[in-house]
Amino acid sequence: MTENVRIGSTELELVIGDITLLEVDAFVFYAQSNLELGSGFGSAISVRSGPSIKKELEGLEARETGEAVATSGGNLNAKFVVHAVGPKFQEDSTEAKLRTTICSSLRCAEEKGVKTLAFPPMGAGFYGIPLPLCAKVMVETISGYLEEGSLFSKIMIVALDSREYKPFKQCLETLTHKEAVT
Repeated sequence: MTENVRIGSTELELVIGDITLLEVDAFVFYAQSNLELGSGFGSAISVRSGPSIKKELEGLEARETGEAVATSGGNLNAKFVVHAVGPKFQEDSTEAKLRTTICSSLRCAEEKGVKTLAFPPMGAGFYGIPLPLCAKVMVETISGYLEEGSLFSKIMIVALDSREYKPFKQCLETLTHKEAVT
């Protein structure tokens, strides 16, 4: 399953897969404020990248919600991992904080010269942000950022399964319809 839409000179693509295995310049990791990799997705990064990312993170200070920082990709296919500290569901201003986190991730990646960037469904797993809200905010924020012009050739949203895929597909279809109408 794949959905694509072009925004300016950038392709926005929705796929199902394992983000840690992609051949992209960078991917985003929804990080804890202390920047520890933790379990789940963080564990996969730690195992597949080797010790270098963990070592880099140990030398960094904690980040506030909305901030992002990049490390190397270690032994991953990606050159960089963007560690983005986002909100947890039911925090005050969850939607606004999520938008800030996504924009910070995009700026951080551009500062590293990244042309191809992959995002997971930001905060939709362990952090409890509902998938429909996550999809809406991500698609609106990324497309708004790209409309201003960027260095990216491709941005991917990488769902783990069809349950995560469906709300993003609906948002992309709305975006495609909106662009066709205007």
